Amino acid sequence: MPDSGVSRAQQEHEHIPTSSKGAVHDAPATTPTAVGAPAASTTTAPGLPAASTTTARRAGILVTLVLGGLTALPPLSMDMYLPALPEVTDALHAPAATVQLTLTACLTGMALGQLVVGPMSDRWGRRKPLLLGMVVYVLATAICAVAPTAELLIGFRLLQGLAGAAGIVISRAVVRDLYDGDEMARFFSTLMLISGVAPVIAPVIGGQVLQFTDWRGIFVVLTFIGVLLTLVVWKWLHETLPAAQRHTGGVGDALRTMRGLLADRVFTGYMVAGSLAFAALFAYVSASPFVVQEIYGASPQTFSLLFGINSVGLIAVGQINGKLLVGRVSLDKALGFGLAVISVAAVALLLMTSGVFGEVGLVPVAAGLFVLMSAMGLAMPNTNTQALMRTRHAAGSASALLGTSQFLIGAIASPLVGIAGEKTAVPMAVVQVVCALSAVLCFLLLCRPWRTTGAARERLGK
Repeated sequence: MPDSGVSRAQQEHEHIPTSSKGAVHDAPATTPTAVGAPAASTTTAPGLPAASTTTARRAGILVTLVLGGLTALPPLSMDMYLPALPEVTDALHAPAATVQLTLTACLTGMALGQLVVGPMSDRWGRRKPLLLGMVVYVLATAICAVAPTAELLIGFRLLQGLAGAAGIVISRAVVRDLYDGDEMARFFSTLMLISGVAPVIAPVIGGQVLQFTDWRGIFVVLTFIGVLLTLVVWKWLHETLPAAQRHTGGVGDALRTMRGLLADRVFTGYMVAGSLAFAALFAYVSASPFVVQEIYGASPQTFSLLFGINSVGLIAVGQINGKLLVGRVSLDKALGFGLAVISVAAVALLLMTSGVFGEVGLVPVAAGLFVLMSAMGLAMPNTNTQALMRTRHAAGSASALLGTSQFLIGAIASPLVGIAGEKTAVPMAVVQVVCALSAVLCFLLLCRPWRTTGAARERLGK
């Protein structure tokens, strides 16, 4: 990141004069704003008018909010729907395993869609592919609201995921366009704060919607949110990838770029470790409605409350990572600690659900899930940052690989949690243990954090 008080996004939005190297003339030192975007200090340097400093800070906050909205869309699409899963099984006369495939389909679509949208954004810029994806997302979500069978719902959820992938992959690519190093890690933690609000309120909204209508009303609400976010992107998110930095090759060039990224051992290590951690999280997401409501007899509102509390833990730890740890503790140390805590929590859940401690109630299991979810605030932003720091030349393709790996592995984990039926939480815990321990092993064997120096992390960006 240039040593300036204003990010490239702020320069783009406000047309602040820059030198030939892209840095703001005589810009002051950076200080983090309330939402984590870099902003100029209150002392105005000779070359930068006070008005430009203020408007640049506002532009940075606006970019943060827009990207946060795009990042929040996937958890909204998933988590608002979770309290309705038992109702969908009854309404569509489908078994729980089939209804859980609606989650798998959406995840699979988000994974595959990123492979397409990521390279597209490297070639045609970030804005056009994003707007196209958002429009298709709105249409697919509206169709989900009227799907008459489980099979059609699965198909339209797949299309919803394919289109929604644009927001996921492009928001990450925009962050890579604008930030670098520790500042990028802080920004990812900020995005976790904003997007983390979505899992907190989404099940609550879903539970309240179910009091006034059926599960189809949830998709009506998601359609409205999609329309609103599309309008916000169209009006306020400017292009962040200059034409001179775009790729001109076709599919073959995109495949070669991705092959080069995957050939880098460290990039692949962070990608797979982060994806396995995400799979442990999604095992909880897909199984928790049945575990909390069917096994422990909680209401949809109680489930929503517990889900929200767990999301608050994730947000809080993410902010500790971004505000306190980044710049003081190496990203690898924070990441390693997060993966270790996830593994310990998963093992504890397995022991509790398998009856080693006898009959346990909802409170101990909920506590274990809270610890596991909270530790994701260390794992997810740091794996993304460490992987993206290794590439400047193809942020869209790199972001696509990160997202595709996460969602594909998550899609595999989703149906496995219900393999033994709705009356046991053991499969959920087994999946979480396997994913967590595999993430630790991948981190140690491929990333080798004790050998990799900070200078080596930019090798792919040259």
